[in-house]
Amino acid sequence: MNAPSPQPPAVRTTCPYCGVGCGVLAQPDGYGGAGIAGDPHHPANLGRICSKGSALGETLGLDGRLLHPLLRQFDGTFARVDWSVALDRVADGFQRIIRRDGPDAVAFYLSGQLLTEDYYVANKLMKGFIGSGNVDTNSRLCMASSVAGHKRAFGADTVPGTYEDLDTADLIVLVGSNAAWCHPVLFQRMVKNKRERGAKIVVIDPRRTATAEDADLFLPIAGGMDTALFCGLLVHLADLCALDYRYIDTHTAGFENSLARARAIAPDLAATARLTGLPRPDVARFFELFRAIPNAVTCFSQGVNQSSQGTDKVNAIINCHLATGRIGRRGQGPFSLTGQPNAMGGREVGGLANQLAAHMGFTAEDVDRVGRFWQAPRVATREGLKAVQLFDAVARGRIKALWVMATNPAVSLPRARQVRDALGRLELFVVSENVIANDTVAAGAHILLPAAAWGEKDGTVTNSERRISRQRAFLRPPGEAKPDWWMVTQVARRMGFTSAFSYRSAADIFREHAALSAFENDGSRDFDLGGLADINDDAFAALDPVQWPLRAGETRRKRQLDRRFFAEGGFYTPDGKARFVAPEPPAPRVPTGNDFPFRLNTGRLRDQWHTMTRSGLSPRLGAHAPEPFVDVHPDDAAANNLVDGGFAQLTTRWGSCVLKVSVSDTPPSGSLFVPIHWSDATASAARIGHLVMPETDRYSGQPDAKATPAAIAPVTFAFRGFAVTRRPLALPEGTWWARVALAQAFGLLLASNDGPATWRERAREMFGEDAELAELCDDKRGIYRAAAFVAGRLDGCLFIGPAAAAPQWDAVKTLFEAGTLHDAARRVLLSGRSPDGLASAGSIVCACFGVGLATIREALQSGKATSVEGIGAALRAGTNCGSCQPELKRIVADAAAEVARAGDAAATTLPPSARTRESSAMS
Repeated sequence: MNAPSPQPPAVRTTCPYCGVGCGVLAQPDGYGGAGIAGDPHHPANLGRICSKGSALGETLGLDGRLLHPLLRQFDGTFARVDWSVALDRVADGFQRIIRRDGPDAVAFYLSGQLLTEDYYVANKLMKGFIGSGNVDTNSRLCMASSVAGHKRAFGADTVPGTYEDLDTADLIVLVGSNAAWCHPVLFQRMVKNKRERGAKIVVIDPRRTATAEDADLFLPIAGGMDTALFCGLLVHLADLCALDYRYIDTHTAGFENSLARARAIAPDLAATARLTGLPRPDVARFFELFRAIPNAVTCFSQGVNQSSQGTDKVNAIINCHLATGRIGRRGQGPFSLTGQPNAMGGREVGGLANQLAAHMGFTAEDVDRVGRFWQAPRVATREGLKAVQLFDAVARGRIKALWVMATNPAVSLPRARQVRDALGRLELFVVSENVIANDTVAAGAHILLPAAAWGEKDGTVTNSERRISRQRAFLRPPGEAKPDWWMVTQVARRMGFTSAFSYRSAADIFREHAALSAFENDGSRDFDLGGLADINDDAFAALDPVQWPLRAGETRRKRQLDRRFFAEGGFYTPDGKARFVAPEPPAPRVPTGNDFPFRLNTGRLRDQWHTMTRSGLSPRLGAHAPEPFVDVHPDDAAANNLVDGGFAQLTTRWGSCVLKVSVSDTPPSGSLFVPIHWSDATASAARIGHLVMPETDRYSGQPDAKATPAAIAPVTFAFRGFAVTRRPLALPEGTWWARVALAQAFGLLLASNDGPATWRERAREMFGEDAELAELCDDKRGIYRAAAFVAGRLDGCLFIGPAAAAPQWDAVKTLFEAGTLHDAARRVLLSGRSPDGLASAGSIVCACFGVGLATIREALQSGKATSVEGIGAALRAGTNCGSCQPELKRIVADAAAEVARAGDAAATTLPPSARTRESSAMS
């Protein structure tokens, strides 16, 4: 008899972070956790995995999980109820409001974190059976302009190319995309192409991001001027007769009007350079690269999409590819890099308010077709409200019932404070979530439904290259957590739609989704999964990653030979021709002025995700950038009395935040960059959505998150410090704080104008009467330090010191991983030094392997390493996902410059005769 396996086998599943859609191997440990590795057989990543993906195992605990259905009571507290009670309340509440106020008085707000099957049933219920188009998704905040641009140009939301095009392109243009941080696995494919095949990389971005470190040409374009640059490119190509006139004549329409508009916007090289704020030689070099290198892919992401003119930017890019026929061929095409793991899947099922399911719209023909397929009594006949409009309608009382699934709109939407206030006025506010507390829950949810999380859910997601992959469960759902599709199905049955929502599994839903995509299609629509409409449960369980379309009767092998769209036309417009689109002249929607002289640009960090409800649980990920900050150009910092490492108040018309200041040449002068991730749950004053203006693109409805007028002013705190405890800790009003995940502890970095005496009075209240306190208080030097012990075990620490010499927690936080401290460790604890004499690793540079700045510098100074490759060989830093390699390059360059400066300084201190002898020897 074979011995039983010591642990369950590894499960092939898909990463829940960005739209690259990396395959991962999850190895359950039998105790509710799992080891995570990249899946070498998944075509999206071929075994690579980024820092966030590799840390997924650290995010699987049950701390903070919502485990049971909860109903809010009259006193504001929540009480546990049975599932049947909670579901009855949801169904009864929606039906009551629909009977009284009509179907448009209710809405769903969904998420790119949902699986396709969750998305499908939610859209079916609202658009097919309730009869309202009021279903939108947080994908509206990141990908809607790409969708609108695709539909205007191609007649459908079709991404023409594949990831393999990034391996074979000879020119890769990245527009508004910090792919090195936001799509690191995909970016490393581009860098490999550059290294092995000599591909050129052009980066177009107002900020000098990590991605620019690997660029052959970096174009720091003026904010919002992407349309001008690509109009100038189109004109330049036309003037040089470098267009594919056969392709234009045969497969497109509207070229003359678009070229005329491009000439009106950017008539020549000089005008293009002036509009974009770029040096004329650099513009000329970019234009020549694009003209001379046929195999060109243009990748674009949030810097293009998150704009009040985002759709025009997308179409200006697509125009250049259509005009040169560089679309759908190997190594050629425009490529939208999707932000979320299932933003593409949500678009497939109609997750946006202006779509019906299966890439159909609100034409009479499509409404009829979907209604007949679903046998639905009242299919919505018009578009619903897009995200910003939807929450405006909540604020005005037009929408009275809202179900939010797997997203945190009270943080992520523009005017976040107004959104939060509006949510509190809903008559029925339902949230299905896997965390028990976040800003949206705190806004006044009436019913909380416990959702299964990643690792517990089963279904599919679609990545940026149209590849459908399985997310498979490898953990049992804790408590009473259920899949979102199950909750929606149960509510639908209670509303009287039992026969249409008789699903027993995710496979049932997927089969129906695939069948609808093929229904009356015959090649007339791009999205078609007819080849999977009859897939059985076992085949669904074993499904390998597959790209669509996969039409009925086609084999998987045939699809492998034909995975691109539009090389020979075949667009999804009435006449089968692509449409050139004449964009509007680029101009800011809201001007800056004396009160708000800066442009606020928002974005993501390398090691965090959205509002940190998952990534914020990982100590490894929290170590790279633990505090919310604002990036300020040195000239702007000097003009506004800001100092690196100090604090500033950032203000817009909509609100204000207090952030740590990072002075760098990353943003251009006049622009401020802030990461989006912190919320009221993780920081005292850093909810960036609170600052963002509500201006949206007229075609896509996507908010402009890159150009809010803003002001900045210094904020002074006399004292800084930290608290590390075994349990969450609340700090007094007026304290600036940021919460950081630590191993075996909770961490707070803090700043305050209260001195040591005040903190000494608070310490006993903070740590409790049962704690034994060891204290160090020096009022003269402005220092207070306390360590709390309970039953001999370190239970908490509080360190306060002058802001100019803030105490560091590197040595202290590691002590919380131990059990009972030995005497030597207790004696040295309040010094803040490591009891074993080890030096601090410094701020984390490589999150994958936990390698700090001090460790890297020591390796360079000692000669253990002299290059990025040498650092990788000595310390492993940069050898996994590669997202820290741009930072490693800067560290190596800084070290070399420091050595050079030291050499110059030494040479100038030599006596003249010695300098002469040294010069002679060098010559």
